[in-house]
Amino acid sequence: MRVNPGTKRESPGSQLKNMQLRSRMKLQQGQVWKQGERYIRIVHLERLSVEYKDMTDLEAKTGKHLQATKKEFCRLIKGAELLPS
Repeated sequence: MRVNPGTKRESPGSQLKNMQLRSRMKLQQGQVWKQGERYIRIVHLERLSVEYKDMTDLEAKTGKHLQATKKEFCRLIKGAELLPS
C-alpha cells in the first residue's frame, strides 16, 4: 500500500467510525426518536416536509403536532436515538 507523504493515515477503528457517520439514515413514517426527555414521532412524510408529534410521554401519546422541512427536521433529530419499532 502506497502512502503519499503528508497524507494522514487513519486507524481501522477511526475508519469504521467515519463510515458509520457517513451512512445515510432513511426517514420513515412512524419512526420514533428519543432526544433527552422528549420523543419525536414522524406522523406524515412528504418529499420536502415532515409532520411530527413532539411528546414527553411515549405511552400517553399526547403531544403537539408540528411541521418542518426535511432539512429542519434532520437538524432537530441530530444526536437523537432512533427507537426500535
